[in-house]
Amino acid sequence: MANVGGIDRALRIVVGGAVVALTFVGPYTDVLFPWGLIGAVPLVTGLIGWCPAYSLFGLSTCKSCKT
Repeated sequence: MANVGGIDRALRIVVGGAVVALTFVGPYTDVLFPWGLIGAVPLVTGLIGWCPAYSLFGLSTCKSCKT
């Protein structure tokens, strides 16, 4: 069940995408690779609309979704 709302979802996609994109630019891509993996977490949770940490703590930013 979805637990990530619209604004939260958009921010996760933008920020996660930006962090992942950092792994493909610049001369220090080997150093930034772990950041790309970290950036994949908000990107994926934003795309699917579900956050396991929110479920664990019983949180939800989705107003139309009742958990």
